[in-house]
Amino acid sequence: MRNADFFKNKKVAVIGLARSGVCCANLLFELGADVFVTDQIDNQTTRQNASKLKSKDIKLELGKHTCGSIKDRDIVIISPGVTALSQPVVWAKENNIPVISEIEAGFILCPAPIIAVTGSSGKTTVTTLIGKIIEASGRRAFVCGNIGNPFTGEITKINSEDFVVLEVSSFQLEGIRGFKPKISVMLNFSKNHLDRHKDMQEYLDAKKRIFLNQDNSDYLVLNQDDQVLRLLADQSRAKTVCFSQKNGINPNQAAVLAVGSILGIDSKICSKVFKEFQGLEHRFEFVTEINKVRFINDSKATVVESTIWAIKNIPDKVILIAGGKDKGVDYAGILPQAKGKVKEVILIGEAKEKIKKSLQGILSVSEAVTLDEAVNKAYKLSCPGDSILFSPMCSSFDMFTNYEERGRVFKQIVNNLTKP
Repeated sequence: MRNADFFKNKKVAVIGLARSGVCCANLLFELGADVFVTDQIDNQTTRQNASKLKSKDIKLELGKHTCGSIKDRDIVIISPGVTALSQPVVWAKENNIPVISEIEAGFILCPAPIIAVTGSSGKTTVTTLIGKIIEASGRRAFVCGNIGNPFTGEITKINSEDFVVLEVSSFQLEGIRGFKPKISVMLNFSKNHLDRHKDMQEYLDAKKRIFLNQDNSDYLVLNQDDQVLRLLADQSRAKTVCFSQKNGINPNQAAVLAVGSILGIDSKICSKVFKEFQGLEHRFEFVTEINKVRFINDSKATVVESTIWAIKNIPDKVILIAGGKDKGVDYAGILPQAKGKVKEVILIGEAKEKIKKSLQGILSVSEAVTLDEAVNKAYKLSCPGDSILFSPMCSSFDMFTNYEERGRVFKQIVNNLTKP
């Protein structure tokens, strides 16, 4: 571990008690920090997460935030869901207390080179594949970050000769200071997270922080086919490597090949990994077929572009189940691909009225109160040869804890359809 004494005897507040908050609190406590954890929610999930804290000496506050717990701290560490406008962050800034993200805390302690991946879509797939090509080349990779496995949860296992492949969101990048990846990868840029960022420029500025601290000993990998990203090369001090979609190579694979070339990994190794890759759970995942109707779990699709890709890659007629918490995106973006192919759109969640206004009159649109009702309705409307696609285009936080829970619930409902 690098800088193992950095947090020793420091008073640290960890804001948010989800996975990254728990891992960060436990790690810093073990390194000798005085740790206080606060979460404004007090429910079964936060209490269950609180039970994962390794010591009763880690101070805990649930159901509220109090100023007194923040103003005497040396550092405040925020989880991805915590915004700059949240009360603890405001208090910290008023008291000139540094506010950093969990990935910044991990970076301070990480002894290994970091490959950081961001983009509006495709991050999880590319992060996973980069980890796989590194391992296939005989080296060890730790795949973590926004992919679901917190960076600080892996720190004690990482050695200097390893690699860390880190999926990073704009939320996480907002809270960096010295974070400096050896290789940063920007996959694409499209309308997203406007429920958090005031406009597209603020969203792009957050994404650009991935190369903020890089220098000419580092690499920036950019998508040449993205009209926004290809203009960023002149804004970075890092060596720029561009990738582009080619025949037989999709954009995600092209990005992985670019990283592989920097690391000296033979393209034949990459091709073998691509061929053997079975895909990710909740990302265009085949669930089952019932009476010649296919069910596809695409719960990971939280942006329009991911749903467009899914519709495009289904040869059959589609019944689409979508909706959730709105992220400020333009749902009409699916229309060119969906017209003539999507038989019905069944909407759930907080965003259903907004999505309905974007699609109604061009596609057949109906609503359901629950995901269970939506699945059953879709099955009744289906014919042999159809595909029922669950691809929400929204985040999950209105009805579910995360996209993984949402996908698991979908699969459970579908599998129950086969029971008498």
